[in-house]
Amino acid sequence: MNILKSVSSKEGRSIELVSGGRRLPDSLVLVVGVFHGDEPQGDYLIRKYLDKKVSDLLFIPCLNPDGMSVNKRVNSNGVDLNRNFPTKNWGKNEGENATCDDANTSYYGGEAPGSEIETKFLIDIIDEYKPRLILTLHSPYCVVNYDGPARDVAERISKIIDYPAEGSIGYPTPGSFGTYCGVERNIPVITLELDEKIPVENLVQPVFEIFDYIARFSD
Repeated sequence: MNILKSVSSKEGRSIELVSGGRRLPDSLVLVVGVFHGDEPQGDYLIRKYLDKKVSDLLFIPCLNPDGMSVNKRVNSNGVDLNRNFPTKNWGKNEGENATCDDANTSYYGGEAPGSEIETKFLIDIIDEYKPRLILTLHSPYCVVNYDGPARDVAERISKIIDYPAEGSIGYPTPGSFGTYCGVERNIPVITLELDEKIPVENLVQPVFEIFDYIARFSD
């Protein structure tokens, strides 16, 4: 595992961009785990994969280490990172699960769009490496959600893991990563919502197969 870039969280924990390969291909694919600290499956699965595989994928195993350390959705500033991206709809309270303008909720979008260390780090990575496909790992909804031109990829992933492929998660997500990258920047984005009711070890086989599949998008 090669650390390509890193930044320290507010509480001093490392947030790392890593590669499991010996080279950087011309067309990169990025996988991001743990936007939400109470959804730790991504960190486990990415690190397990990197222990076993040589891969040309880029990974951020844990975007929100401060939240994960205390099993909370938000980061150390109380911000939901998946409501903090500088989208056209950032900060709009659009309904259930979208109370991003209230600092007392777990969906708070921050004082300003892109205000958080974690958000800035991910935006910088995307600007520098220009991934052609991005996969983020969440839980618990058992769905392959897609934004931007990613329907074909989502349908293939759906067949691997036996979750439905959906263009909407079912509720508003102002300031979300999918809106920022998929809708507004036209980068194919997959939000893979994993089953939190089963042991994470049971997800290893299908998720590894998904990682192997998306690695084919790298030259």
